[in-house]
Amino acid sequence: MEKAAQLLEELRRYRPADALEAEHHRAVLDLLSDGRSPFSRGQFVPGHITASCFVVDPCTQRVLLHHHRRLNRWLQMGGHIESGESAIDAALREAAEESGLRDLTLLTDGIVDVDVHDIPAGKGEPDHSHFDVRYVARTSHPQSIVIDRTESNELEWVELDRAIPLMNEEASKRVIMKIREILVRK
Repeated sequence: MEKAAQLLEELRRYRPADALEAEHHRAVLDLLSDGRSPFSRGQFVPGHITASCFVVDPCTQRVLLHHHRRLNRWLQMGGHIESGESAIDAALREAAEESGLRDLTLLTDGIVDVDVHDIPAGKGEPDHSHFDVRYVARTSHPQSIVIDRTESNELEWVELDRAIPLMNEEASKRVIMKIREILVRK
């Protein structure tokens, strides 16, 4: 199945948690449906689809965050979707590249959150938006993290309650609350 069709199917099954996420969900669906190049890093208006992954250690109930080098913020792992790659594959690949963890497996069956956020100009690119589909993965070897200094200033396992103020945005708070619920059920 073509990656756009696959992601459309995932998004059609997904149910947003609140009004803001519903707005972002609709925006991603619209971007996928408008016939342009939604996965192209060169599409800046309105932006392009990205994939990210919140990595958790279920045993300690912590999430792995990285202090993003260019954006100077604490974030989950994530990035651009490469040619021929699904959103899930991109999220897991980015998480492995940015964390050094090689045993990542999805903790849930599919998307856990959808967010549209602004990215400031840099690296020769103008301001644009990332239409981000988010997943949650687990590791059994949290001690195996390896920092990629080209991507991150720091990597840190963080208690869920501490992650909310570190990430300091409503969308991240929403995801952390979802992660807490998922971990309680597992």
